[in-house]
Amino acid sequence: MVNFVRKHGWSYLFVLPSMLTFSVFVLFPTLWAFVISFQKYSLVRGGAWMDPIYQNYVDAFTRLNGVFVSAIQNTLIYSAFTVTSSIVIGLVLASLIQPLSHRMRTFFRAAYYLPAVTSSLIVGMTWAYIYNAQWGFANYLLRLVGIAPVRWLSNPDIALGSITLSAVLTVPATAIVLYSAAMGSIPTEYYEAAELDGAGPIRKWWNITVPLIKSTTLYLVVLYTIASFEVFERIYVMVPSGVGNSTQTIVTQIYNNGFKDLNFGVASAQAFVLFVMIGVLAVFQFRALRSDVEY
Repeated sequence: MVNFVRKHGWSYLFVLPSMLTFSVFVLFPTLWAFVISFQKYSLVRGGAWMDPIYQNYVDAFTRLNGVFVSAIQNTLIYSAFTVTSSIVIGLVLASLIQPLSHRMRTFFRAAYYLPAVTSSLIVGMTWAYIYNAQWGFANYLLRLVGIAPVRWLSNPDIALGSITLSAVLTVPATAIVLYSAAMGSIPTEYYEAAELDGAGPIRKWWNITVPLIKSTTLYLVVLYTIASFEVFERIYVMVPSGVGNSTQTIVTQIYNNGFKDLNFGVASAQAFVLFVMIGVLAVFQFRALRSDVEY
């Protein structure tokens, strides 16, 4: 052990800055939030343990007549549509790009990825203008075909659907780029052998391409699931005052309890409920989409 430290100990100095940054800005705040989830915390008086100690977790679900339960349901609906659409649209577009020449593939990858660098706040503001009930572009199109204007973001029955639609129609740039890279790494011998067996383009895509990019699909599903469960900016910009409980999500509830009501204990408890939900879903996704295929 002593010889190992003398020989290799200096090399750990290279990762020390990253470890310190991670500890200060991620690990310590996370552990501190977990402690606060069992306390009645005040910025002035500090924390005091709850009695019973799990009371914040009970309050998380019962506070404000159970709004948090509605927020969980809304988050699950939003995630189901956005994750599925991102995977399907990303896979289809990447498949259409792949047969093109190298120059055209590079062009389309850049063209599709360019909007991804745009701030989510800007994207949300743009969709808020499109959905404006009086002069928005969506109602302008409806008027052209003789349909009455729709209150896209103020009708509680369709507000969540409007926000979800805006996310579905946003190009999944990361999925396109990663799928395109994964398809480019598949050996061409597989396709040549399939052609000798008489396989057409659809059959080659379904039996060769889709199975061999399963690990990329797993990564994207986990990535998009985490992002959709943490949706906040889009909803905060498009419906800043909310539309009753219909547009409440888990993170908006955490924000309201923590930064508006200063109820840090309940907000921390809800944050760890979110953490557990994402962790459980990730485990199921890894088990369902794991792949032992190597090439």
